[in-house]
Amino acid sequence: MKPTRPALLLGLAAATGALSYGAVDLWLTRGTPPGVPVLAPFVLLLLAVVALATGLSLRARFKAQRERRVDAKPVDPLTAARAVVFAKASALVAALIGGLYGGYGLFLWLHLDNDARREQAARCGFSVAAALLLVLAALFLERVCRVPDDPEQPGGGRSASPSR
Repeated sequence: MKPTRPALLLGLAAATGALSYGAVDLWLTRGTPPGVPVLAPFVLLLLAVVALATGLSLRARFKAQRERRVDAKPVDPLTAARAVVFAKASALVAALIGGLYGGYGLFLWLHLDNDARREQAARCGFSVAAALLLVLAALFLERVCRVPDDPEQPGGGRSASPSR
């Protein structure tokens, strides 16, 4: 599995934001667009805290293993793999959600006619900020679980196919 590239996440968020902006504009011609859930930023923040706590815990355990401490609790490879999958999925979903609320919030910000739109725009802003925090926490977790380069390989890097 290759590391998640920040450029991919940025492009995904921008494309989703553009689609969201257009969808809200179109939706307004047919009626009232849906509201932003109050709990949206809190759920994203909770996931960011979980990803950050997992990353810090795994980083400490990997460090203890590298230092060969007696009290070091080994990390199960399946646990590390699950953490990487969680990190990658969290980063991608957070980019999508950040783009969605970013486009919606931009539309609302450009059309602040009443208090309800101001409140919705603020929720969108908080959701985008929480999505950004989740992306950062997920990228940190993914980096913590990265397998170090093998110094015995030619060139000091990973090889595409194992030589036997």
